[in-house]
Amino acid sequence: MKPFRFGVVAGYSPGLTSWTAQAERVEKLGFDTLLATDPVGTADPFVLLGAAAAVTIDLTVGTFVLADPFRTPEALDWQAQTLHRQTRGRFELGLGVGRPGADEHAKSLGREFPSPGERITRMAATIAHLKRTADRPRLMLAGGGPKMLALAAQEADTVTFSWAPKTTETEAQSIVDRFRELAGARLPDIELGLNLMAVGTEPSPSIARWAGADVPELVAGGAVTVLPADPAAAAETLLRWRERWGISYVTINSGYAEPFAAIADETRKAGG
Repeated sequence: MKPFRFGVVAGYSPGLTSWTAQAERVEKLGFDTLLATDPVGTADPFVLLGAAAAVTIDLTVGTFVLADPFRTPEALDWQAQTLHRQTRGRFELGLGVGRPGADEHAKSLGREFPSPGERITRMAATIAHLKRTADRPRLMLAGGGPKMLALAAQEADTVTFSWAPKTTETEAQSIVDRFRELAGARLPDIELGLNLMAVGTEPSPSIARWAGADVPELVAGGAVTVLPADPAAAAETLLRWRERWGISYVTINSGYAEPFAAIADETRKAGG
């Protein structure tokens, strides 16, 4: 089993002062990674991640996840290699096809947004371009569908399962089993990850709007996207999931950084 890693996903930056203060706080809380969405509000994540790396010492920075259609493979390679080298390996590239609304942002950049049938093919071409260089950032792919899981099984250093908000352990098991079969002999070399939605049972209007269900409903339905607020109970859950599924890299949105830091600390103490 791989050792645990814990990260925070940040999707809001009103200015560099608050962004860099957040990066320093994330490192002080003991997290391994600070990840930026694409875009961060309306900002370019590469600019913000460079600033975050400049004010931290050991914190790894990365994208969660970069929208492949926003950039040409050549531009993406240049930006990723710059951060990789300038941070001396503290940058990880998370790559995806784009979240809801990505098509409009692509248009604002003068980029054509591919049809669903073209997205995986184009991403595979981008990955092939990135992998021409042996000294490159770690590649994380987020996926839940069969085509994306198949690509991740072939190419990813880390895969984060994109589970629907209401996914239960039974449903998660089926996705993990499918990925294991696809990965075959590569499986021991791939880090498996999970992005959580919440900690505890308190309602969250923003989560309810995005997920179509509020936190208490997710908890009542046994969703694997929410952890208990009690650090010991949450650590027990994470240790069980690592034993059962091999998941060792766990991230959550920045609004839950403090309670998740306590869970991460308890998990490490309990055997992580």
